[in-house]
Parts: sequence; C-alpha cells; structure tokens
Amino acid sequence: MASYDDRDGYIWMDGKLVEWRGANVHILTHALHYASAVFEGERCYNGKIFKSTEHSERLRTSGELLDMPLPYSVEEINAAKEAVLKANNLTDAYVRAIAWRGAGEDMGVASKRNPIRLAVACWSWGNYYGDAKMKGAKLDIAKWKRPSPETIPHAAKAAGLYMICTMSKHAAEAKGCSDAMMFDYRGYVAEATGANIFFVKDGEVHTPIPDAILNGITRQTVIGMLRDMQIKVHERRIEASELEGFEQCFLTGTAAEVTPVGQIGDYNFEVGDLTKRISTEYEKLVRA
Repeated sequence: MASYDDRDGYIWMDGKLVEWRGANVHILTHALHYASAVFEGERCYNGKIFKSTEHSERLRTSGELLDMPLPYSVEEINAAKEAVLKANNLTDAYVRAIAWRGAGEDMGVASKRNPIRLAVACWSWGNYYGDAKMKGAKLDIAKWKRPSPETIPHAAKAAGLYMICTMSKHAAEAKGCSDAMMFDYRGYVAEATGANIFFVKDGEVHTPIPDAILNGITRQTVIGMLRDMQIKVHERRIEASELEGFEQCFLTGTAAEVTPVGQIGDYNFEVGDLTKRISTEYEKLVRA
C-alpha cells in the first residue's frame, strides 16, 4: 500500500483542491506542537456520505469546545467533502475532515493570532478490523484510562485525546489483538480506542453512558435502530466484574461500522444472532 503522503489524487485545503503530494503544512504549525486540532471520520456509501451534516456539525462543535471556532459553515464543509470525493472519482470511501491551528504569529501555548485551517481528504478503506466481522475481534484491556471530563472536553473529537488510544492499540497489537478496551477514570467500562462498545445479555443491550467518552454518531444510530426493533437498551455505568456475565459484545464507529467482539482479555463472547442482526441492518441502512 502506498504511503499516505505519496499518492495520486486531490485534497481539499482552505477552500481549494490541491494535488495530494502538495497538501503540506509548515513544521511550526501550532497543531503539530500542541495538538490544537479536531477531526471527523466519515464513510461514503454508493456516492452518499452517511450523516454528513451531523459530522460537519460535530466538527464545528469540537472546534468551539477547543476555543477554535471554524471559519467554515456546515454547508461549506459538506460541499468540501463532496468536492474531494468527485475530484478523486470515489463513491465508496472513507472521508477525513480535519481543522487545526496553523503556523502564524504565535508559537507558545496561546495561539489566538494563528489561522484556523481546514482540510478534507478521502480514500478507499475496507473493514477496519479485517475479518473480525465474521469471527469477532480480539481485544486487549488497556492500562490507560479515559480521563475525567473535568480534565478534557470529552465531547470534542480532538486529536490530542487519541494519544493514549494510539499507545493502547500498539500494546494490543503486540499481543496479537485488534484493539483494546479502555476503562474510564472511575474504573467503569468506557470504549475501545476508536469505537463505542455494546454488550448483550438475555436479549437486552447494555452500553456505557457517554459521560466521559465521545457519544459516537454511529453509537446513536445503532441505539435508535435497536429501539426501533423493540430491543431494550440500557445506557448505564458498567462494572468490570460484569464482563464475564455478558453473552455478546460488539463495537460501533464510522470506521468500525458494527463489528462483533469475540474476546476481551480473558472474557469470551459469541458472535450471536442479535449482533449479526444489527450488523446486517446497519449495512442496509448506510447503503439505502
């Protein structure tokens, strides 16, 4: 696979399309030093980005939470995504929009005089967890915990919040796992490194309250689908001791879509009928 900085195609940057290899920023870009960046991951199916407007709205909200108001409207961000898909002749793709504090007059922690920039890229991307949709992903249990909402704006999809996710995923992969499940600062089950988590027991679904984690757009979609199916969903705090009592487990996210989990640490789960059903129905929904 070609390196992500050495490909043919186009990336939308600050209002115009530029050649892929020329989509560069200066080494003194504020975001590179201080993580002043927010982003969205989206998927385009059959030429239509799933919940494009909701993602653009969240991107702007994330910017506001980081004191970084984006100079583009939701409509302009949506149009940028459509333009980059068209320029790259893609109808099924992953779409990445990112906004950041660029290089400017400030190079300390404060950056009010630096421009807020925006870029959108897209590329073909298959299943995030490979063949896990058939047999279930294998997860490690991370040593890092999701921090308290008193320490970070947890509702923002901010680049800096993913560093412990990167470290946790690296540690998981070193053990032969696809990903890692994280607890929150209180010791409750939180999420995987880039996906929300759900459990099934006695035909009912249990998932953590998003009071210290990102309330994923796919998460919200799946909860709505489950309730439409008359399946009871419990949004609550989940203790570590409960893991052994759950029968099924699955992850949700734009990249992950709906992915079954077969194992978390020493706990095993079946890829059961309910998990298969919601995965199938989600596939139908995004391609409708």
